[in-house]
Amino acid sequence: MYDLIIVGSGVTGYAASMYAARLGLTSLVIGDVEGGTITLTDDVANYPGFIQLTGKELAKKLKDHALDYIVDFETDMVEDVIRTDEKIFYVITESKTFFAKTILFATGMEERELKVPGHDELRNRGVSYCALCDAPLFQGKTVAVVGGSDSAAKEALLLAKYSPKVYIIYRGKQIRPEPINAARIQKEEKIEVITETNVIEILGSQRVTGVKLDNSYNGSDTLELDGVFIAIGGIPMSGLAKKLGVETNKKKEIIIDRASRTNIPGIFAAGDVVESEFKQAITGVAEGVHAAYQAYLYVNENEFVYTCQQSE
Repeated sequence: MYDLIIVGSGVTGYAASMYAARLGLTSLVIGDVEGGTITLTDDVANYPGFIQLTGKELAKKLKDHALDYIVDFETDMVEDVIRTDEKIFYVITESKTFFAKTILFATGMEERELKVPGHDELRNRGVSYCALCDAPLFQGKTVAVVGGSDSAAKEALLLAKYSPKVYIIYRGKQIRPEPINAARIQKEEKIEVITETNVIEILGSQRVTGVKLDNSYNGSDTLELDGVFIAIGGIPMSGLAKKLGVETNKKKEIIIDRASRTNIPGIFAAGDVVESEFKQAITGVAEGVHAAYQAYLYVNENEFVYTCQQSE
């Protein structure tokens, strides 16, 4: 029986587990991707205390800090979370069941797919969602990033280290990166921004050969490419929480208060899965720390009666 089980093994979950341990709580972190999505980021320059490091390095530092205390880790996919009448949570994976007094959902987001013809057929054949993973495969080739966020800008900047020409294709009037990355985009001669334009089809048979646009660019509605990188945001992975009755907004983000509490006592949430205008590693970590403290208060203010029940 754990005091706190954290569903999600990203930096938010790592930070929460470290604080939970400092507060004397027994805790378990369960996730199928160690380090979470930040491990796909090549350059992290906005996390206080570190001028520059990779996402993998940041995740490792936070996990190592947690491991300086007594924290359990399990690499697995959580299939279900059940709450009993006795306020005990059953956390069920494919092969095991764990028990906890409180739950923290730090499940993050899954990539939002570009739903256009050609996407499914050419995924991993020139269609990618990770420049850090695949940029070296496009050495000397022309590529495009679909999206206009800071993440899209970072993808383009990384790709420019390998590709002689990188397009950013965005549906809005102007891309929306952080000012420092906007300045880098302007200075990078290899990057060209195409705005107020949507990709409506990805072209190619065995490999990507280009994209079809809904607006003419340089007199044509097609753009020849060797690769397409998608960076159009994510979908909160809130399904397990919602099944328990946790409130979400129209975007499927979990609604929390300033202390990372949900509408259900004993259930907390933090990180990219929650309702927040500004999603960063540092804000997720802070929310996770809040959640750990609130779990500490909840455990100490409530009595728990647990009777081992045989599964049918």
